[in-house]
Amino acid sequence: MEVIEEKNRLKFFPIMMFAVVMGLSGLTITYQKAALWLNFPHIIGEVLMYVTTAVFLVISLIYLKKFFKYKDAVQNEFSHPVRINFFAAVSISMLMLAIIFKESYPFLSAIFWYPGTLLHFYLTMRTISFWINENQQLDHSNPAWFIPIVGNVLVPAAGVGFVDLGLLLYFFSVGIFFWIILFAVILNRIIFHNQMIVKFMPTLFILIAPPAVGFISYFKMFGVIDTFALILFNLALFFTFLVAFMYKNFIKIKFFISWWAFVFPLAAMAISAMLMYSQNNCMFLLLLSYVMIAVMTAIVSIVIYQTVLHIKKEEICIKE
Repeated sequence: MEVIEEKNRLKFFPIMMFAVVMGLSGLTITYQKAALWLNFPHIIGEVLMYVTTAVFLVISLIYLKKFFKYKDAVQNEFSHPVRINFFAAVSISMLMLAIIFKESYPFLSAIFWYPGTLLHFYLTMRTISFWINENQQLDHSNPAWFIPIVGNVLVPAAGVGFVDLGLLLYFFSVGIFFWIILFAVILNRIIFHNQMIVKFMPTLFILIAPPAVGFISYFKMFGVIDTFALILFNLALFFTFLVAFMYKNFIKIKFFISWWAFVFPLAAMAISAMLMYSQNNCMFLLLLSYVMIAVMTAIVSIVIYQTVLHIKKEEICIKE
């Protein structure tokens, strides 16, 4: 019986677990940048770097094992109208690890960036072609659809110095274009159609990510904060204020693995705020940076605790 249960848990190990790596990567980069711009201790970011890498390797090995043992289950996820979007979390995790290692270990950064970029190119094409070839129900749309798109905007954040600027601009352009298109679709669904099911409510935080990551990548490529950069930053700030204003929608949600969707966007906003502060020394931005770091750290602590608790209770990876 124990062996059967173990096999079943492997079969139902969800692709959404890579959202854990995205969240931890965001936390790691935040503390790395806090050490650079706010004089936080370097040891925090360094410890998180190794923890995040270890978690990525463990989750990757488990899912790889699932792929070889239960290919049909993986194929079902890859053909699911919602879960297909979370496959891009794999390549995004690799791109974020490339950012984490960029300053200290450029060789390791390149090892993650090149295959991560290629994989994300494929997943973007696969996901968008899936949307085109399969009739999508509007009720299936949710902010998780941004995941394959955000990754394109993320490519330049770690890619500067690896390839020509023109290639980085290709990914940036694709990401910005489809962010605008998908935002219109999802806003239409949220306002005029059925509300999202409860377990996907945390994905509303993903609305913060495209403009926040876009701002960071734009600055990485051009090194200036011009009108376009300010528009991206202010849109990210607006969505941050919006989800904060809607806090009552989130505080009573039962735990789902989608809670990890809270973390990555908050990290992107925290890094954006610190980057802006590093350029103009505005006290509001300094305060915002500290608040975002504190809130994100608190949420990560809660989500980690709940994730471990529910894994021990065997309430994760037990069914589709």
